[in-house]
Amino acid sequence: MNIFDRFIERPVLATVIGLVILLLGVQALTSLTVRQYPETTSSTIRVVTPYIGANAELVQGFITTPLEQTIATAEGIEYLESSSTLGTSTITARLELGYDPNAAVAEILTKIQQVRNRLPEGSEDSIVTISRGSDQAAMYMAFFSEVLKASEITDYLTRAVRPRLETVPGVQQAQVIGAQNIAMRIWLDPGKMASFKVTPSQVRRSIAESNFLSAIGETKGSLISIPLKADTNLRSVEAFENLVIREEGDTIVRVRDIAQVELGAESYDSSVIFEGKNVAFIGVQVAPEANLLDTIAGVRQLIPQVKKQLPGGLEGIVVYDSTEAVEASIDEVIRSLIEALLIVTVVIYLFLGALRSALVPGIAMPLAIIGAFFLMQMLGYSVNLLTLLALILAIGTVVDDGIVMVENATRHIEEGATPEEAAKNTVRELTGSIIAMNLVVVAVFAPVGLMGGLTGSLFTEFAYTVAGATLISGILALTVSPMMCAQLLKTGMQKRWLSRKVDQGFQALSRGYGKTLGLALDARWIILAAGMCMLISLYFLFSAANKELSPPEDEGFLIVSANADPNISIDHLERWTGVLEKKVSQIEGVQYFFAVNGGGGNTGGGSSSAFGGVILEDWEQRDPSQLQLQQQIQMTAAQVAGLEAVVIAPPTLPGAGEGPPLQFVISSIDEPRVVYETSQTILKKARESGLFTFIQSDFKFDKLEQRIKIDRDKAAALGINISTLGVDLATTLSGGYVNYFSYDGRSYRVIPQVAREHRLQTDQLLDYRVTNRGGDLVPLSLFVSLEDEIQPRQLKRFNQLNSATLSGVPAPGVSFDQLIEFLQTTVEETVAQNVVTDWKGQSRQFVSENTSLLVAFALAILMMYLTLAAQYESFRDPAIMFVSIPMSLAGAMLFFALGISSINIYTQIGLLALIGSIIRHGILLVEFANEIQREEGLDRRQAIEKAASLRLRSILMTTIATLVGLLPLLIVSGGPGAASRFAISFTLGVGMAIGTIFTLYMVPALYTVFATKHSRSSFN
Repeated sequence: MNIFDRFIERPVLATVIGLVILLLGVQALTSLTVRQYPETTSSTIRVVTPYIGANAELVQGFITTPLEQTIATAEGIEYLESSSTLGTSTITARLELGYDPNAAVAEILTKIQQVRNRLPEGSEDSIVTISRGSDQAAMYMAFFSEVLKASEITDYLTRAVRPRLETVPGVQQAQVIGAQNIAMRIWLDPGKMASFKVTPSQVRRSIAESNFLSAIGETKGSLISIPLKADTNLRSVEAFENLVIREEGDTIVRVRDIAQVELGAESYDSSVIFEGKNVAFIGVQVAPEANLLDTIAGVRQLIPQVKKQLPGGLEGIVVYDSTEAVEASIDEVIRSLIEALLIVTVVIYLFLGALRSALVPGIAMPLAIIGAFFLMQMLGYSVNLLTLLALILAIGTVVDDGIVMVENATRHIEEGATPEEAAKNTVRELTGSIIAMNLVVVAVFAPVGLMGGLTGSLFTEFAYTVAGATLISGILALTVSPMMCAQLLKTGMQKRWLSRKVDQGFQALSRGYGKTLGLALDARWIILAAGMCMLISLYFLFSAANKELSPPEDEGFLIVSANADPNISIDHLERWTGVLEKKVSQIEGVQYFFAVNGGGGNTGGGSSSAFGGVILEDWEQRDPSQLQLQQQIQMTAAQVAGLEAVVIAPPTLPGAGEGPPLQFVISSIDEPRVVYETSQTILKKARESGLFTFIQSDFKFDKLEQRIKIDRDKAAALGINISTLGVDLATTLSGGYVNYFSYDGRSYRVIPQVAREHRLQTDQLLDYRVTNRGGDLVPLSLFVSLEDEIQPRQLKRFNQLNSATLSGVPAPGVSFDQLIEFLQTTVEETVAQNVVTDWKGQSRQFVSENTSLLVAFALAILMMYLTLAAQYESFRDPAIMFVSIPMSLAGAMLFFALGISSINIYTQIGLLALIGSIIRHGILLVEFANEIQREEGLDRRQAIEKAASLRLRSILMTTIATLVGLLPLLIVSGGPGAASRFAISFTLGVGMAIGTIFTLYMVPALYTVFATKHSRSSFN
């Protein structure tokens, strides 16, 4: 007696099992978290240290280098890069995938404090921030006004809006972009200072001494105590204007005598342009561990309250919300899952021709899918794009179990057995097959769950969801499905017209297949030779296919990164980005365009760079795709003189990195000039290759600087103190702050600086005056000269080596691995031995994941083989079953080579799902043929011919059910996530279709040659 017979004999018990699975699944479905992707910890820590007024070389030597050296010793850092620009050191630590960012930040902060005393006195404290895999905000809001100044808008957003947004759970930061923070600006007039014999050092010293915060405590009487405060600090424009700088006799020199004081902005080197207006943006960034959908939903609930409380004349709108695309994608996948279940149920009914027969797989299939939600809950998973996609792909697997059971039971009933006997015979015959087929699927996906890196982080939930649904399907196939066969199927059921037509069709198909199979077995060596050719063709098809990390998605958002001449002013940059904004906004399909001038998008390029965002219309409302618009906007940007711009789509995978898809790092211990020349050599060859739509280097040696050369002999003769000279120059030119003043409950910086009209040309510096040791004013022209120099815009390092990064976009039809091979070969042929190359962003993930997935394939096939060998106590039988794998892989690879799809992270997962699905056909054929040999004493050819004829219907039904289940994913023409869904479903679909055809001939051919001979007495 088979252990599973009791479920046939006890239908209530089997029904209870099904109901328990249903209840647990429904309960889990209502409580599971919904998110875009499985939770991944892919974080970047950025350390920004301002040293206002210092050039890039000074910043690198005295700020970046000591900080880099200590930060590099922290745990969990995958790679470290730095950028030293005018006045700013930026160090970026990319953490290893899965490493705790909070632990990394704590360690990095500790290490920064250890070297703080080694940094120059004028440098500010380091600002440490954490971001998810991308710096792109999840939501952008624009605020604009025709009556408020930019600094007033910024101040309101900083005081009233940003704090409220940052209280929403999951919001890491609400960053004011294009901010012009309020500051007390003291605009110095060099001419008036000379006439009043006042130096910048005196102004700075007076501010420091007269604007002083004091905490003086309280009185302590016997009965009462009274808190005390002293007006030692300055709080208004008038107070700063009346500040005494110098007093000599009856002459009092105040700040108002030598400067203009106003409540202005800290910096005028950044701005935001949106719809032709200067605005301020707020970018909402989500914390690494937070749920994107829940967090932005909380922000959306708060926005009406924020708008309602805006002061008169200030307006705000949501420009971009990334969750709109995410929610649309999730809704589409849920719709596809429901449609797939319904379509497959209808197809099963059409193939079986009887409602009673169709109910068996029609009930078991949704039960297995719903039950998988309970396993997802137990494992701590979420409902996301990948787990939903896994359930759709699992439909073909779970329906197979029910189809095989009901088809076999129906055959026994037609041969004269009662429904109960037919159900028991079916369980006895198929228990081994069901167990083997389901264990194989688990064996296929187990290596994915054990993988590290991006693939393991993203697809572990996918893999175990498929495996979980398959295991539940196997349980149902051996418990609930046999019971339903015994209860629903009837002896001598009157076949209706549809059932008769279906039977006639399959009988005709079976007869035709039997004839062609006989011919194929007669020429089995030709068939096997053809199979060997297909196996060999895998290498060539793989080599010819286009390869990329992931297919481009239409998420309705594009990023524009632009650079101009390094010496242009922010005013000039605004004119150019204004032209770009006007041109791009006129393109059909573009809804909004905004530009952040002056590196407001964390581009690090200073006042000569800009970051832009292009928000596209909803994909249903526009004809051109995102890729087409990207190419059109790229051509439009190329027409704007003075701007070098690249248009890219944001990364489609979390943790894949930011920036252009290809980022090639060239590092060396040599000085920056040598690294620059090396990068230019490679850049020139790359542009000549025609492989790139766009490629540029971030290392540009084209910034004009003027060195203030001091004749120290003359300075000494004139009694000039060099340190005092340095303070004077820094005060007049750098825009550095002295201290803070209190305004409306907040503290703001006090910044003395020469007014702009007195520093328009470098020659004006020579008229500035400094005090010598005797107290006389000496013009700089007496001991100072100016010398032009060409310096890099920024000094970059990668893992503490001087570096340059080539960033590019592949030309249409160019494979990612072609670019990688080209760049590596070019370096080997043209560059010295002391050059080190590496990758960043998506290209880094492509290189690493390409290898890891090959390992996963090898492990999956090995696990499948060992599982089947253990199940059947044979090393031969699994080898015969495996012959269907290369056939199906070749079928899918053929379409990759033709350019219909590419080899990417999704298609590779699709190939894994394919080998787990297609081998089930081989298992059915081989096991049933072995059973026929044992029970009927037929030889190998007769056994496999009979097995193939009997199993033809179930194999074709399973394949067609799988294909129609994939239809909702295949027929979607566009929208968020459509490309990835198409990639994985197309791979599985064409592989199953082609693989099934070859399986029906290749497996029998190999069986007749290679299978073990089983006698009637052999052990089952």
